[in-house]
Amino acid sequence: MADFAGLARATLSPGVWDFVDGGSGVETTLTANRAALDRVAVLPRVLTGVERPRTDAVLLGREQAMPVAVAPMAYQRLLHPDGEPALAAAAGAAGVPYVLSTLSSTPIDEVIAATDGPVWFQLYWLRDRGLVADLLDRAHTAGCAALMVTVDVPVLGRRLRDVRAGFALPPEVTAANLPAGRDDLAHAGTPGVSAIAAHTDAVFAPALTWADLAWLRERTRLPLLVKGILDPRDAVRAADVGVDAVVVSNHGGRQLDGAPATATMLPEVVAAVGDRVEVLLDSGVRSGTDVLRALALGATGVLLGRPMLWALAAGGRSGARAALDLLAVELRDALTLTGCADPAQARRLRTLTGG
Repeated sequence: MADFAGLARATLSPGVWDFVDGGSGVETTLTANRAALDRVAVLPRVLTGVERPRTDAVLLGREQAMPVAVAPMAYQRLLHPDGEPALAAAAGAAGVPYVLSTLSSTPIDEVIAATDGPVWFQLYWLRDRGLVADLLDRAHTAGCAALMVTVDVPVLGRRLRDVRAGFALPPEVTAANLPAGRDDLAHAGTPGVSAIAAHTDAVFAPALTWADLAWLRERTRLPLLVKGILDPRDAVRAADVGVDAVVVSNHGGRQLDGAPATATMLPEVVAAVGDRVEVLLDSGVRSGTDVLRALALGATGVLLGRPMLWALAAGGRSGARAALDLLAVELRDALTLTGCADPAQARRLRTLTGG
């Protein structure tokens, strides 16, 4: 799937490429995510009689074609004019959930209309509680299948590539789910300032608490996921609130630079929550082998981020579908080579760290 990155880089402007590809600070955590996954060796089983394994798995009580969901990512019309509807349609055709960002460049109802597959809505907590309630109502009315709240963005991480470029959104790309004018700061280019960070700081609520999460749990009957968990103690507390799943994530290395790699923390989180909630891995997943690694470390499934934006940039809906088809081939190969009949068996494989 790394081939899509090269195709995307040849297509995108340098500023957009860096906005998608970059991390915070000196990108220590961004690099660590890949290094940690690459250190995970999976111990194959042999003589299991598996000829053609299944890739389907259950996420949040629903069977999906793979234990994979497309991660929430903002402003997808930056990558391709068809943006979120194209990526959602590709995910639906591939049989996996699509997670729609609060900062989508296409309204919720238009994205839902573009796909036959499940759409989960990702919620950023905003300073305007009335707007949070409105987003929830719109997600429910549109038919979103789950709700994912991101909890690791009290402020935007200092993403130096965007700061140095003075990156700002072009006029035609807007935060379509926010009221008109609420994203003006994101379009105000200033040398040495990330307009995205200025906008985020203005509209995001920096002091989200466990009481807010409890309010959200009471507000929705949809399956509820919490994204941005690294400390096992926070995973346990989320389970106590009544969430259905936690996502072990460092925001793709885009928030605290120096945070641990998600693959490092995943086994501790799984051990802490047991069977109380599902545990998904986010940040750094690039292949079917990485999906296998995550399953063997105890994850229920993964969120797939940047590779899907690369594929969208390279070929719109067809590019995104090709990437997901390739991922399915890679996952099936990985399951076959480890003697697993399905992803559930992969969760019983042993792993070694260091090769």
